Amino acid sequence: MLANQPKWVDSAFKKLNRRERIAQMFFVRAHTNLGKKYSDSVGMVIKKEQLGGVIFFQGGPGRQATVTNAYQKVSHVPLIIANDGEWGLGMRLDSTISFPYQMTLGAIQNKDLIYKMGQEVAKDFKRMGMQMNLAPDADINNNAKNPVINYRSFGENKYNVATKAAAYMKGMQDGGLLTTLKHFPGHGDTDVDSHYDLPQLTFSAARLDSLEMYPFKELIKQGASGIMIAHMNIPSLDNTPNLPSTLSKPIVTGILKEKLGFKGLIISDAMDMKGVVKYFKNGEADLLGIIAGNDILELSENSDRAINLVRKAVRQNRIDIKTIDESVRKILTAKYWAGLNKRDTIVTQGIIAGVNRNSSNALVQELANASVTLLKGKNYIKNMIPIRRTAIISIGVPSVTKFQKEVSKGFYNSVYYVLDKDANATQISNIAREIGAFDQVIVGIHDSRARPGNNIPLNAGVKNFIKELTTKNSVFALFANPYNLAGLPGLENSKGLVIGYQKEDYMQISAAAVINNRLVPTGKLPVSILPNYKFGDGL
Repeated sequence: MLANQPKWVDSAFKKLNRRERIAQMFFVRAHTNLGKKYSDSVGMVIKKEQLGGVIFFQGGPGRQATVTNAYQKVSHVPLIIANDGEWGLGMRLDSTISFPYQMTLGAIQNKDLIYKMGQEVAKDFKRMGMQMNLAPDADINNNAKNPVINYRSFGENKYNVATKAAAYMKGMQDGGLLTTLKHFPGHGDTDVDSHYDLPQLTFSAARLDSLEMYPFKELIKQGASGIMIAHMNIPSLDNTPNLPSTLSKPIVTGILKEKLGFKGLIISDAMDMKGVVKYFKNGEADLLGIIAGNDILELSENSDRAINLVRKAVRQNRIDIKTIDESVRKILTAKYWAGLNKRDTIVTQGIIAGVNRNSSNALVQELANASVTLLKGKNYIKNMIPIRRTAIISIGVPSVTKFQKEVSKGFYNSVYYVLDKDANATQISNIAREIGAFDQVIVGIHDSRARPGNNIPLNAGVKNFIKELTTKNSVFALFANPYNLAGLPGLENSKGLVIGYQKEDYMQISAAAVINNRLVPTGKLPVSILPNYKFGDGL
């Protein structure tokens, strides 16, 4: 990132005693939705322990800016303020913009749009006084049952993942933001969520090297500033029983630093997750994380205890102080790169407008338009007749949708029907009876959940009704992650099928534009859904 260390790094380093140096390696959790007492308690920890950084979770932009100013004020060395914003500030903060999920971006063929998104995200973070985004996700989602990565990944193809992750990363870094590729060496092929337990990867070192690590290796060559280590047990790389990769010296130092030559910041995944503390209790996980070669440990259960354990380990020669000094200099260099050598106070006035720019909203729609994918029915859709009687149905929602309103702009003689996800047999048969009178049927299938996982919540009767509709002259748009196609049999026989990867209005606008022949779809499936659809499909 910076080849030679600036004077500021040297002078800041020299002012720190041994305890303060170790404290630079710890980043504490903060929220602004848990009340003043909670925020103040975090402030006390920062003041007392002089930690290296803060990672903000849920809250609001105004509150976070105010609290950030207070936290920076009590820190002798400015804090790195980080946030986990894979789809921008909206992942954590209310009243802010959410960009599309990475799975949606994986369908886009024009990587310049994703670079632009990185630049917008960097502007948002900087307006909030933040210097680091714990993103992008460089995992290859090659396991359709993955409960924790899934739509957070650019997809199943290593080249597509590397290309898209690079565009997003460079957009952010060129905008002055530190980035963090995650979750090394690759969290995409697991069916266990490491927040709750320790997943095990049983693949060979050769397979991990050629597949899972591919995006990380490519992006290291392209100047990645940071990499986050996953909590996974990987016997082929380190056969210590129950040892998470985060705590493995052969993985963190041996592979990432020495073999791959990564010189940027190495950050642990959250140290309060069950995947890491299940087998290593009472601060042992924190100590092993430092010994393994992580530069930054995020969200230690108790940073004071951890710092004391590390000091003791230095005295007992379990860890060389040189290794710690090297990490601290790296952290200070990152602080310098991000502009923290100059003290700055966030202007709280006008902050909500500052992170809700028209340019961002316009880009969100552009990204949606570029991602929407047509899997079936190119000619059928082209030949639909605007003046024919058309039923426009939205399934899985309680009321009329943006999709229906948008589609009706192209079909003047249309009627809306809505079927909730838990509709009973009577409600279903009433609609089924009525739509018999229509010449054309257009159906939106909507995921109603906050995050678009698998197993879209539609009851058996509703799913059966969808199957029946596929035998009529119906065109479908799915507003859910594409893996849900596997759980909705019959759609492969429909007259037309459009994939809008998530439930938001902007995806509904894009899908409607395709059905109204106002948008030529260019998206391609970022994952395969067997047996009918393959990676790269899209008409």
